[in-house]
Amino acid sequence: MIKFFRSIRKRLIHEGKTTNYLKYAIGEIVLVVIGILIALQINNWNENRKLRNQELNYLENLRSDMNLNINDLNQFLDAGNTSIESANKVLDYYEGRPLEDINDFNFQATNVYVWYRFTLHDNTYQELINSGNIAVISNDSIKKGVLNLQALYHKLKSEEDHFRYDMETLMYEPAYEMLDMNDLIKNFTFHVTDGQAGENVNLSRASYEAILKSVKHKNGFVMAVYEHSKMNSHFNEMKDLCSNLIALIDAEFEKD
Repeated sequence: MIKFFRSIRKRLIHEGKTTNYLKYAIGEIVLVVIGILIALQINNWNENRKLRNQELNYLENLRSDMNLNINDLNQFLDAGNTSIESANKVLDYYEGRPLEDINDFNFQATNVYVWYRFTLHDNTYQELINSGNIAVISNDSIKKGVLNLQALYHKLKSEEDHFRYDMETLMYEPAYEMLDMNDLIKNFTFHVTDGQAGENVNLSRASYEAILKSVKHKNGFVMAVYEHSKMNSHFNEMKDLCSNLIALIDAEFEKD
């Protein structure tokens, strides 16, 4: 092709057709420029496609994290509601309900003693931040949502720390001092597993009647109701945000 254009150029110069040669030269320059522009466009398209594929991969992983979070958040919401219900039943005993069923008191109280910290599934977010690739996410609403989720998670951690302090000070200290923890755990395990584990040991009525006189222990259950309610509020907000992020990510995949 290059030889073909070169032969045309030589022929035009040899025949003295200067005007035609200039037109040809300009046309050749235009063709070269167009070729360069097309090559650049193709290169840009390829680079953009690579970035988009990278973004979609991150979005897919983010969506997976959000689904895992929703599943865990539902479990923690259920556990929080159960703890609130149990704490209120224990408070009924403190407010005058006769201690006719020690096993029930032990079951409800231990159901509040046992709790777990929530862990956010955020491996993709951490990878985006640590790799400096957060800018790959082109949808500002998704970026903002992921950052807001982290902010809510940090608020939850502060609330958990507060609850942990109250648990140790108000609940665990009196229970460790006044109750036989070995009997408590065996009895609770027996009833929570419907007799499949643990042991249906006889609990000391005197010990439980004594702890019912502890204002500190009672206040622990008061705070459990309050703080589980606050944590559940965070869980619900995080759950809604995860659902919204999934919807935004689904919309991004519909574009391709």
